[in-house]
Amino acid sequence: MIRHLVVLGFIGTVLSACHQEEEHKEAPPKLEVTTPLRKDTSITKEYVAQIHAIQHIELRALERGYLQDIFVDEGQVVKQGQPMFKIMPNVYQVELLKAEAETKTVQIEYENTRALAEKNIVSPNELALAKAKLDKANAEVKLAQTHLNFTDIKAPFTGVMDHLAARRGSLMDEGDLLTTLSDNSKMWVYFNVPEAEYLDYMAIQGRDEHRKVKLKMANAQVFNQEGTIETIEGDFDNKTGNIEFRAVFNNPDRVLRHGETGNILMNVPFPNALLIPQKATFEVLDKTYVYVVSKANKLEQRLITIAAEQPHLFIVKSGLKEDDRVLIEGLRRVQNGQTIAVNLQTPEHVYSHLDLYAE
Repeated sequence: MIRHLVVLGFIGTVLSACHQEEEHKEAPPKLEVTTPLRKDTSITKEYVAQIHAIQHIELRALERGYLQDIFVDEGQVVKQGQPMFKIMPNVYQVELLKAEAETKTVQIEYENTRALAEKNIVSPNELALAKAKLDKANAEVKLAQTHLNFTDIKAPFTGVMDHLAARRGSLMDEGDLLTTLSDNSKMWVYFNVPEAEYLDYMAIQGRDEHRKVKLKMANAQVFNQEGTIETIEGDFDNKTGNIEFRAVFNNPDRVLRHGETGNILMNVPFPNALLIPQKATFEVLDKTYVYVVSKANKLEQRLITIAAEQPHLFIVKSGLKEDDRVLIEGLRRVQNGQTIAVNLQTPEHVYSHLDLYAE
């Protein structure tokens, strides 16, 4: 009898333990859940850029001769009209004197012919021929003067000079490079935009409006002047699928120089965007999913499309509604169809505890 009581007691204890274990297993985990946040927001897109001076030209010798004088130095700011180089002018001075002397001779001949024509000694045609010779001689003087002027090379605009390509005493041929000159009072910044982003830009931006952009320089500092997108190239590059934009920046302190690189920062607005924390998502085969909690507190794995990314946040393009409840913790410990206990948090509370707000 005692043996039977002991056995029954043992069985009861085992059944009670199994029941408690079953109850423990069936208790759903309590996890944090929130809803997407609807608000106007924006993102900053970054594009690799090339920086060019608004004017950047090569200064070349216009005449053949020895480089007699250099009046400027490398890296110097030169003013428009300032003398920069002088090619030895001796030959061209002599040619000018010769042309002027020939002109005086022709001038005398013309005056004599005109006096004779007034007395009807020579025909009007001879006077016209003498006048044509005088005009030709005057043209030769102007040509010789022009060649002489070409030996003085002056700055065509105010700008910064680059390296000297020749030194004093060098024999220059016509067209030989002397230096380059850059007007960096304003800078043109070129950057390439993919086709899809170009279409988004055109959809948001009016054709007669110019969007403001910023420039991040090579030292990761943002340039202190704001730029404006002024032009878009006419054709797409078929090899890359990109189209080139050009923004202009004022450069009052001459910080930017021709040939620099940087990154254009373009602010792209997303009005009435739907935001969720990035930690609420997971990827399967390059597709993005979230767990949506049903009214019965069951988890439903749902595919979503991401429109854009912010620090710690995703802007959702499709797959979610504003009143959907989304799991934001324990994603690796649950599975599709599982029932959970909901710890519902407002989106404002959840986002306030992220490292960065959705600005």
